[in-house]
Amino acid sequence: MEREKPEIVHGLASQTKKGEDFTLLKTDCQRTMGDGVTTFSVFGLFDGHNGSAAAIYTKENLLNNVLKAIPTDLNTDERVAALPRALVAGFVKTDKDFQEKEKISGTTVTLVIIEGWVITVASVGDSRCIFDSADGGIYLSADHRLECNEEERERITASGGDIGRLNAGAGTEIGPLRCWPGGLCLSRSIGDRDVGEFIVPVPYVKQIKMSSAGGRMIISSDGVWDALSAEAALDCCRGMPPDAAAAQIVKEALQADGLRDDTTCIVIDILPQEKPAAPPTPPKKIIKRMLMSLFRKKSSESSSHSDKKYKEPDEVEELFEEGSAMLSKRLDTKYPVCNMFQLFICAICQLELKPGEGISVHADSSSCQWDGPFLCSSCQLKKEAMEGKTPLEGHGALCPFTANNPDESILPVQRSVLKCV
Repeated sequence: MEREKPEIVHGLASQTKKGEDFTLLKTDCQRTMGDGVTTFSVFGLFDGHNGSAAAIYTKENLLNNVLKAIPTDLNTDERVAALPRALVAGFVKTDKDFQEKEKISGTTVTLVIIEGWVITVASVGDSRCIFDSADGGIYLSADHRLECNEEERERITASGGDIGRLNAGAGTEIGPLRCWPGGLCLSRSIGDRDVGEFIVPVPYVKQIKMSSAGGRMIISSDGVWDALSAEAALDCCRGMPPDAAAAQIVKEALQADGLRDDTTCIVIDILPQEKPAAPPTPPKKIIKRMLMSLFRKKSSESSSHSDKKYKEPDEVEELFEEGSAMLSKRLDTKYPVCNMFQLFICAICQLELKPGEGISVHADSSSCQWDGPFLCSSCQLKKEAMEGKTPLEGHGALCPFTANNPDESILPVQRSVLKCV
């Protein structure tokens, strides 16, 4: 028998330094699907840098772009299966549209969609989302900081970017690893037009089905995670309602590290309808053991877990996980539920295509294979630019801080390069 939908209660707390953190909190979204009207909740955190334009634009447009990429005549189960691919399309379209506005700001994004007992999270950048339940804790996002992600560094250099630290003269390097041109500490974001197309908007996506016990989710910007571990964030607010929990996490982060950056926290409790209280807390020794084993860094290059071993009912179940930056993999025909309904629609921008007009996501611009899904010519150029094949005009202005200029003194440039976003 289908479980009754959980109750969702959330709290938000924030301390502002630059005013570049923005949130999206929608607890009762409705959409007409093949099996009737479905209700879902959406939570988003957008940590802007080099201005707030990208964060504001993404907050206002990303969700609509994701929803437009899902066929309307799917039932609930098909919609859940289609969501990971739609998130990729929505992120890339949002980035493409924003960059056409010729603004140079950028933003990290953590977008959470809760439908029934299924949580789907898409993320670029270094904000972080964690989920805690009676089964233990788990990361639902990936960290795209260059400093801690070797696979992303290799991808960027293969696409034509340079990786290095700031050179302070006399061969002295300072600060975290950055991508040049531009000096960004992240390998993925939305915006950042002046850095280069190899800074991609393709999100890491993870999808889980909760147990009937529900759980607590924490979404925070790097202002929290630079100061607190996942274990510390969970421990400091146990037993508190979400609004008090969010405030306590921000307070703990500021006590540990001071207000060095915008510091934002969203706490979401997902509760069975018959138990309107915080999820049961395991003994402290068990908590520590579970966190030690479950909270570990995830690679950005992971794969769908369709071959996972069978789990007993009423446990947290992983439905999907993928972090590849390659659109040919993320939009592949191995997700047929999306492809067969939208054969003559661009998989990214949803532009209607005439038969024979679309370009296969597996092909380069000189060939047109009948192996969908398909892209319009504009989105195909975007794909090639992200893969380092054809840089888009006006992107990636040169910067005097490249690792190839060790004797160059530190000079002001258009980007706030000393901010590790």
